Amino acid sequence: MSQAKKISELKKEVAPFEKTDTKASVLQLINTIIPLIALWTIAYLTLSVSYWITLPIVILAAGFLVRTFIIFHDCCHQSFFNSRKANDIVGTITGILTHVPYRQWRYTHNVHHRTSSNLDERGTGDMWLLTVEEYAEAPWHQKFAYRAYRNPLVMLGLGPIAVFLIQYRFNRRGAKAKERMNTYITNIGIFSLHGGIILFLGWEAFLLVQLPVALIAGLMGIWLFYVQHQFEDSYFEHDEEWSFVQAAVEGSSYYKLPKPLQWITGNIGFHHVHHLAPRVPNYMLEKVHNASEPLQKATTITLKTSLKSIRFRLWDEETKSFVTFGEAKKILKQRDSMVNATENV
Repeated sequence: MSQAKKISELKKEVAPFEKTDTKASVLQLINTIIPLIALWTIAYLTLSVSYWITLPIVILAAGFLVRTFIIFHDCCHQSFFNSRKANDIVGTITGILTHVPYRQWRYTHNVHHRTSSNLDERGTGDMWLLTVEEYAEAPWHQKFAYRAYRNPLVMLGLGPIAVFLIQYRFNRRGAKAKERMNTYITNIGIFSLHGGIILFLGWEAFLLVQLPVALIAGLMGIWLFYVQHQFEDSYFEHDEEWSFVQAAVEGSSYYKLPKPLQWITGNIGFHHVHHLAPRVPNYMLEKVHNASEPLQKATTITLKTSLKSIRFRLWDEETKSFVTFGEAKKILKQRDSMVNATENV
């Protein structure tokens, strides 16, 4: 079957689900934002009792902040409401809550969807990835930076601070006027919200509640994005061999989570479905997966198996697999030995 026919057939299967259900979207707003605000309030109230009571509430609030980000994410794809204006407004507000500028992220994320798993189109809206050969040829300072970037403690510890609290406060190079203005509005909204909390409740309370909620949610978000594309048997190809459908179904994982975690993360574990059809609302992703046999064949990872991804550092183009730095060193040594042996013959 030709690639064009595969795309056509999959699109036909998915098309009935690429429709916004306004009632479902409004319900999701209600069962996400209201609990988030309630948990924030309860967390602040329990500070006077014991932080051991506050901490689990903070963790739960972080989960609802991730769910809020999924609403933001759908707005960026214009899939949460039929109205572009409604998506833009809700996207900007949820962007303030999640510390992400709506228009800036929409641009980089759409580039990510167009170029995901394409080795010739890396660098926008994705995670830094080098191949074994690229790493071997890189100067020492790039190797050092890359090793630091791919270190789990840096990626999941400093990553949320660097990305959500610092990077997104600035406009990207080449941003147009509307995008730049949206970033300024987002920053003003964030500083106003946080400033109000500090003014009325104090900076100590803010640091004990708001900061950990943001950092835990950021950690969860980065981890989800990481394992959705960096997993065993993933897919990466150069432009001439790259396929949109393969990038979606093979280069994006089905992260099979327990039902409570699936709900709190807005079904984003069905990432292969999302990449194939970004206009499908998050609350319809599971239905699409269950309705399509080809989509059910996507690589499935679980909480347990996803932990293997922590070890992945470089992409080996020859074996089409992720390897550690140690494995890459052995691979390069073996290949050099083979080249030398061939030359000696």
